[in-house]
Amino acid sequence: MSRLIVPEPVVELAGIRKMYRSGSIEFEALRGVDITINQGEYVAVIGPSGSGKSTLMNILGCLDNPSDGTYLLGGEDVSTMSEAQLAHVRNRRIGFVFQQFNLLTSLPAWRNVELPLIYAGIGRAERRERSIRALERVGLGDRVENRPGELSGGQQQRVAVARALVSEPDIILADEPTGNLDSVSTEAVLGLLDELHHSGRTIVLITHEHEVAARAQRNLVIRDGQITSDELVAA
Repeated sequence: MSRLIVPEPVVELAGIRKMYRSGSIEFEALRGVDITINQGEYVAVIGPSGSGKSTLMNILGCLDNPSDGTYLLGGEDVSTMSEAQLAHVRNRRIGFVFQQFNLLTSLPAWRNVELPLIYAGIGRAERRERSIRALERVGLGDRVENRPGELSGGQQQRVAVARALVSEPDIILADEPTGNLDSVSTEAVLGLLDELHHSGRTIVLITHEHEVAARAQRNLVIRDGQITSDELVAA
């Protein structure tokens, strides 16, 4: 008799609130957010400007702390960690892909990809091997020595995806990854995220574009700091 395998939660947010204060003025950007994301899921968080999705992204990426609530990443409570502990989590357990690519223009592609491994204390030979392997995985094996200025926007974003993959993180967090790309490059990057999802990667995509969100397995809609919808996307 076969045994049912239940996916393990990667992200568990419970009662997450985020309050910002400016003088005597208070603004609650997140108002009691509850989310569970299981291993291997591809989730898009969609909402208009000012909905709270950027704040949610910062908390998911351990770039900011919630004012209240609990955040478990792979079963470990990160909502009470010190800054040094959060830096370790960001480097080892979360792969970031940003709208602006955030590549160092003076370095070739493989040197950009190896940066998380430098912070992790990995030796140079292994860093180069793993970086080139990650670039090959995103279809840039012939561009390892090219600097960002010698690459198209879509290629630069694929370098950023390789950098996110190289440390084998628990989760890939993509924040508006197609926002600066043309339609052809957008399709290439979304196709790559599709492939990563099918290979078992856990992906959270932050976007305001419904067409981009439709590529995910599951859509979370955020408005006024609250999750208003949580739906599976039709295949």
